[in-house]
Amino acid sequence: MIDKLNHVPLTVPNYSYAFNFEKNFVYSDALTTITNHYPYCFYYSAIYVILIFAGKHYMSNRPKFELRGALALWNISLAVFSIFGFLRMWSEVYHVLSYHGFYHSICVPSFLTQDPVAAFWSLLFILSKIVEFGDTVFIVLRKQPLMFLHWYHHVTVLLYAWLCFVETTAYARWNSIVNFFVHSWMYSYYALKATRFNPPKWIAMLITTLQTVQMIWGCFVTITAYNYVKSGQVECHIKPHNAKIGLLIYLSYFILFARFFKQAYLSSKRGMKVKKKNNINDKLIKAN
Repeated sequence: MIDKLNHVPLTVPNYSYAFNFEKNFVYSDALTTITNHYPYCFYYSAIYVILIFAGKHYMSNRPKFELRGALALWNISLAVFSIFGFLRMWSEVYHVLSYHGFYHSICVPSFLTQDPVAAFWSLLFILSKIVEFGDTVFIVLRKQPLMFLHWYHHVTVLLYAWLCFVETTAYARWNSIVNFFVHSWMYSYYALKATRFNPPKWIAMLITTLQTVQMIWGCFVTITAYNYVKSGQVECHIKPHNAKIGLLIYLSYFILFARFFKQAYLSSKRGMKVKKKNNINDKLIKAN
């Protein structure tokens, strides 16, 4: 294979095993379908916001649901999915970094155009953002606090991930794999919580830290790719407007996560109860 940007031989990972549904995946077909349905992600997001606030109002005068069994199954399922997603995409990212370098990883979308395994999991990544709206259903039905960061993140990550797929955005490989990694920890943590097992508090702090670092890394990757485009010295398969949107989104995430990190771990109010602090930690983690 030849990399159209640099005109150098391009290799793809040698997967130890690839399922037929991965090997037979055709990105161009998926791209056509996802592009034609791009307006739908705005409809899904609007319906989501309307329903969660309508549901919150409906539940205001009704007893909460426990739903621990369903919640445990939900989080276990998403944890397993995230772990698989990370492992399947890691092979491609590791291969690219080892043989083609960091520039390739943010400027050449070979993970979509030439690697059917990574492309398949990239599609599942954006579709999973619709499924993850279900996180909020549990929050509403269990009458837990609904943070702005929670629903804002769910809406914007779907819209932006879908846009990146439609535009074959090169650095989207980083968006996907880092998010898969963080969600592997986050949903595993919540699966344990749903089964009444309380992990030590440092794990909650670790996950919140990972979430914040994820946003910093997103800003770095986006800015670096944008600078490549502006320099005009090398080609980079991203669109300037995509980078600007991505940077604004990642910056907003970082500000919101940093603010809540401060509230949860660096608060000067020594009299704060441990239970209240733990609740903040949980809300922080689930916001991602």
